[in-house]
Amino acid sequence: MSITDHEVPQGRTLADYLERNARLLATKTAIIYPDGCGAAGDVHYSELSYDALQSWVEDLAAGLLAIGVAKGTKTVLMAPPGPELFALAFALFRIGAVPVVVDPGMGVKRMLHCYRAVGAEAFIGPSLAHAVRVFSPRTFARIRIRVTLGRRWFWGGHTLDRLPPASAQPGEEGPTPDDLMMIGFTTGSTGPAKGVEYTHRMAAAMARQVKTAHSRNQDEVSLITLPLYGMLDLVFGSTLVLAPVAPAKVAAADPAPVVAALKRFKVSTMFASPALLRVLGEHLTRHPTHLPALRCLVSGGAPVPPDLLTTLRTPLGEQVEIKVGYGSTEVLPISSIESAEILQETAARAALGDGTCVGRPIPGTKVRIIQVTDDPLPRWNASLPSPPGQVGEIVVAGESVSRHYHATPGADTAFKIHEDTGDGPPRLWHRTGDLGYLDATGRLWFCGRKAQRVRTTHGDLHTVRCEGVFNAHPLIRRTALVGIGEPGSQRPVLCVETEPGIDAQQFATMLPELRQLAAAQPLSEHLRDFLHHPAFPVDVRHNAKIGREQLAHWAEQQLAATGVPRRHRWAPRAIPLAGWAYLAAAVIHPFHSPLPASLWWIDAFLSIVVHAAQIPHALPRARAAGRKTAGTVALTMLYGATWWRQLPKPAPARPRQEAAA
Repeated sequence: MSITDHEVPQGRTLADYLERNARLLATKTAIIYPDGCGAAGDVHYSELSYDALQSWVEDLAAGLLAIGVAKGTKTVLMAPPGPELFALAFALFRIGAVPVVVDPGMGVKRMLHCYRAVGAEAFIGPSLAHAVRVFSPRTFARIRIRVTLGRRWFWGGHTLDRLPPASAQPGEEGPTPDDLMMIGFTTGSTGPAKGVEYTHRMAAAMARQVKTAHSRNQDEVSLITLPLYGMLDLVFGSTLVLAPVAPAKVAAADPAPVVAALKRFKVSTMFASPALLRVLGEHLTRHPTHLPALRCLVSGGAPVPPDLLTTLRTPLGEQVEIKVGYGSTEVLPISSIESAEILQETAARAALGDGTCVGRPIPGTKVRIIQVTDDPLPRWNASLPSPPGQVGEIVVAGESVSRHYHATPGADTAFKIHEDTGDGPPRLWHRTGDLGYLDATGRLWFCGRKAQRVRTTHGDLHTVRCEGVFNAHPLIRRTALVGIGEPGSQRPVLCVETEPGIDAQQFATMLPELRQLAAAQPLSEHLRDFLHHPAFPVDVRHNAKIGREQLAHWAEQQLAATGVPRRHRWAPRAIPLAGWAYLAAAVIHPFHSPLPASLWWIDAFLSIVVHAAQIPHALPRARAAGRKTAGTVALTMLYGATWWRQLPKPAPARPRQEAAA
């Protein structure tokens, strides 16, 4: 009997499930993964069976035990997506060690902050990751066990392919369901990233609920772009196909190899962020491809606009379910909705400012709406719930909810509510930090992040509700509502990203239409400012969550600059241009006098070395303004600080308590 022939039972660890599947499905393919490219540029794949994967896991577990990794050892795990990552994760689960997982796309500085907060004792990663560790001794002061993936350089320790054989078993019992299984960090899109504690019981509950939400079974062939979903595939006993895309660059992925993998391996289910599904849908529209095995497409990580669902629905046909999931790092999944319900009903309501419908709560998950407050709520009381249909903060309870943040009691205080049930253990409610409401049919509507609401003199404006009014415009790709000024008297500004090809003059002709849309809805009638932005900054994990904090700083500078004559902004740039002209003049007509020659060398140092040294300072500001890296480098080399200092500053780090909201 496979693990999905019945409900996933409680009281087991993920490693137990994999071991069971290896016995029942020994020769079945567990993982299909990209393994280089052929001569024609096509992707080459390799396969790993369940029994081979389990043997690898057992060998790794024995080797890790031999070098001192044991139950409870917090272990930094930085393997790239691939079979090695899954084998290591399940080996650590097997012995009860605790992998610490941080998304590398968040940047080295933020990653180091996360690792410093954890205080891990073991470190498993490639050579480059160990080099960062060596040059950050304070962050990794407690590391005593080092394992290098690939070639080890000068730091000592072990390599993964030469772990010592297992010594005598330590005689310690394996992990229990309530033991800590893993620490995964939030993206930190609205504040400092927080370490979320996963227990083995919580992971099993997640598996049960994903199975329920998407009707999963062991016969599935699943293509994924997020490793956590791959772990659940191995629990279900299905075949996991790793997508041939860079995890932190899904929006720029080449969709052709993804479509080829869907067709070649007869993929039946797929999980991806909206950014990847957009390029996939556009590719399938241009190059229709019959995918008879595909039955379910699941998107999550950010709101999915209705036009994207239409883009996917047309080439895929009605036989493919397209589901939009809602969840968070702390609780997954929360709710789900099928595209037909969105396109036939809820999308029209979103254009009226009702928000985004994210479906009905998954069985096993309880959802309530409480009144909006930034204060801690340690205990549940009768005054907390919002009136029916009123926007409030979404709170969630259930076995799939993380009970603690790691080593961050202040975050627990800010995000957890304890309810006395009277006839059993207290119920824990997690405050998602999201705003929403439940309609009369029990569906959950998402209205935006609580920390990103715009607090004006006329009341609070909710980002997703307001943006839905304008996103219905055919020339608008997406919008972002931000607030300028102090909360309570903020000036609302709508940043607008249009469809490709719309220039500043065309955007100016759109402004009367946008103001007319604003005036037609009570929630947006006081919105006066609309700013055209080239490309919104987005999160690193899904390339879809909009960086509204960065946009707010950009909008503030744009509004401040409207009264500055254009010539005053461009005049300082004449100085670096004159410097480049002086360099070019000497190349054409070399100087023979010592003074002009000395000035040439000084000019060369300032124009080349000093400008190049400014590039790391220019990049964060350029990202906030939606500019690409290549263009930023070129303009910084040309103009230096006279260009990049006119860009908005990155959003400053916020106090921990405020960021927790």
